[in-house]
Amino acid sequence: MNTQYKNIIRIALVAAFILLIPLLAMQLTDEVDWEMIDFAVAGALLFGAGFTYELVARKGSTVAYRAAVGIAVAAALLLIWMDLAVGIGDDNSGGLIYLGVLVLGTGSAIARFRPRGMARALFATALAQAFAAVIAMIVWAQYLELLILNGFFISLWVGSALLFRRASASELTA
Repeated sequence: MNTQYKNIIRIALVAAFILLIPLLAMQLTDEVDWEMIDFAVAGALLFGAGFTYELVARKGSTVAYRAAVGIAVAAALLLIWMDLAVGIGDDNSGGLIYLGVLVLGTGSAIARFRPRGMARALFATALAQAFAAVIAMIVWAQYLELLILNGFFISLWVGSALLFRRASASELTA
């Protein structure tokens, strides 16, 4: 069996193991109440994030590149998970605002996953996250919570962009 298939199986097993946590929690408490669709969506998100990391990270040759991919994928996964699980804002429109942030993150594909282009795409994503935060604060008048939440994601996007910038500099000196 080649390495690519082993990695896919490993990703699926890790996703399944993570899904055992809410399954076990459902047996121990009534506070966790997942339905089959919740497990399916969570499984797809976890597997998709792992698979995306696997595909994109192999394009880079430096630790900085792989770390930047990991941070960006984790940030996207967390943003989607949080919006699906608890929602962001007072109504369901929060998901639309933050979907726009993630759409900008897909600019990485346009950059052909080159570190310099990825850095630009992630800086743009951080800017979009800040813009979404301002809109959300105006609409929902929840300032501190949204400032902390969005500040966390902005720092992840910027951190990833800085790592891509470092990977780009490493390519130039190599």
